[in-house]
Amino acid sequence: MCGICGLALSSNTMPSPKAQHQVRQMNARLVHRGPDGEGYYFAPGVGLAMRRLAIIDLQTGDQPIANEDETLWVVFNGEIYNFPQLREDLTRRGHRFRTRTDTETLVHLYEEYGIDCIHHLRGMFAFALWDVAHQRLFIARDRLGQKPLYYTVQGGVLYFASELPALLTALPHAPEISLEALDLYLALQYIPEPLTPYQGIYKLPAAHLLIWEKGHLETQRYWDLAYTPKWEAPQEELLDQLRAQVEEAVRLRMVSDVPLGAHLSGGIDSSVVVAVMAQLSDQPVQTFSVGFEETAFSELAYAREVAERFGTDHHEFILKYGNIPSTLETIVDHLGEPLADPSLLPLYHLSRLTRDHVTVALNGDGGDEAFAGYPRYWLDPWANRYLRLPRWFTQGIVPFLVRQLPDRNAQPVGHSLVNGLKRLAQLPQVDTRASLLRWGSYFGPQQREALWRPEHRATLTPRQAETWLVRYFTAAQADTLLDRTLYTDIHTYLPGDLLVKADRMTMAASLEGRSPFLDHELMAWAARLPLSMKVRGRTGKVALRLAFADRLPPKILARGKQGFGVPLNAWLREPLTDWARELLLGTNSPLHDWFREDALRQLLEEHTTGREDHGKRLWALLVLAVWRQRGQE
Repeated sequence: MCGICGLALSSNTMPSPKAQHQVRQMNARLVHRGPDGEGYYFAPGVGLAMRRLAIIDLQTGDQPIANEDETLWVVFNGEIYNFPQLREDLTRRGHRFRTRTDTETLVHLYEEYGIDCIHHLRGMFAFALWDVAHQRLFIARDRLGQKPLYYTVQGGVLYFASELPALLTALPHAPEISLEALDLYLALQYIPEPLTPYQGIYKLPAAHLLIWEKGHLETQRYWDLAYTPKWEAPQEELLDQLRAQVEEAVRLRMVSDVPLGAHLSGGIDSSVVVAVMAQLSDQPVQTFSVGFEETAFSELAYAREVAERFGTDHHEFILKYGNIPSTLETIVDHLGEPLADPSLLPLYHLSRLTRDHVTVALNGDGGDEAFAGYPRYWLDPWANRYLRLPRWFTQGIVPFLVRQLPDRNAQPVGHSLVNGLKRLAQLPQVDTRASLLRWGSYFGPQQREALWRPEHRATLTPRQAETWLVRYFTAAQADTLLDRTLYTDIHTYLPGDLLVKADRMTMAASLEGRSPFLDHELMAWAARLPLSMKVRGRTGKVALRLAFADRLPPKILARGKQGFGVPLNAWLREPLTDWARELLLGTNSPLHDWFREDALRQLLEEHTTGREDHGKRLWALLVLAVWRQRGQE
């Protein structure tokens, strides 16, 4: 695992001393991603750099790495899990290897297949490969978007880096903030690919490659999921295949020359990963969990049950509200962009705890999107029926009745039917395909319109977030509402939120996270499962529950989706109220020139008095305020 960065020129000239300094500046900002070493390559037309977190081939795996005649050079972030097989095949074809690292397979694959080498890789990656003969920079990102890559072009020079703060340190001209991107953030809690909060700076989307050749830039998608045709084998045969697929994905991710463990939440996904790890390991698996003093949000009891079942060496951490403001500043510094997922907080601390013991941690990321784990997947058909009812009923009578129901803000959202009813009753006329917006608790179209100052509101595209999601829903190679929704989540929420969170928070602690459920072969296989093996009634992840029913404790199998919940609502009503009020309404609030002060005040007062649940909306605004504040310092 590493951080990579560099630049490519439009001409075949040596990067100037200033340009080389820019590359070194970027690399210095990536030291947390690779504390074990650094490397540089400067040649006519290009400058490459990397920071290394040594996982495979600790002695000879330093980068950049070249082919035999040094006409190809690569810097690489990630892991290629099938590199032993690739290496064996390439050796038979006459290629000579000088190291045992997976990185070296990239230059030899490119020698053999050119850009099509990307189709041979199984793993998580972002890499930049310089082809001396063609003066071509070839950049690629893994299929699901586990490893990040940011880029921009200024003055005819392409700049790229694993993280946005590193990229910003090198740019000759400070970019303008994109209010369109921030409007999407208010709706989604993240800024979707390929956008960033800055005009002209982009994320290379998941499953995309970038070619820079003599000043010409081109990007293209190289892989996608298909949900049809469906598997037609008997259920028991499919369950056998699923067990084999999961076991292989876990086994591949247990290859390491350094200690490894697992993040264990006590949910189905991480419990399955730990169960398979325990089966494959001759030593107790090290597991790590985080919880809260607020027991309604804490999953520690479930994690302990799994740890006891498999005899793991278990470690726990309790997150308290007292260190939230300073932790958020640190998190925002690592992100470089606003991301309002509250579970950043526990994951950051969990990763630090984990790094004290191991260098690699497996997790359950991707299980919900692959096997339909979120409650909204089974709720969607009911919402569609509801939204087809007369508007006088859905927007008049139902909201009035729901307002009479007691609040349940002390409970996680997944535990509160009342909160779900309130959100559904408050829906504007949202396209019925926009599942994430329907069930989310962030800003709807009217709420965003009321928040922005008039001069900014006039420049923004109305309902762009809804249109953004529907575009993916429509493009899916799928025949059903559920599969189209899964496809949309995998192309938006997964790479835009969950995997950004996972990468930045683990890397902030110099910890490598590995996700067996994000194995692209497993994801592609799961996409074609019959719907009855994904959702039945109010139960999701049916196939996983059935396939591992004999290994997991009954309480774990029977659990619904809780998620990495954080007691924001309670914290923002009491211990964090003054901090929130100062950030949002103080004299020096960084949000005043974007948003109406009366709208901010109304949100805060309605929440603190208990009239409405604005916890996640307020958190989104607080993250945005801290991000802008840190950027101005």
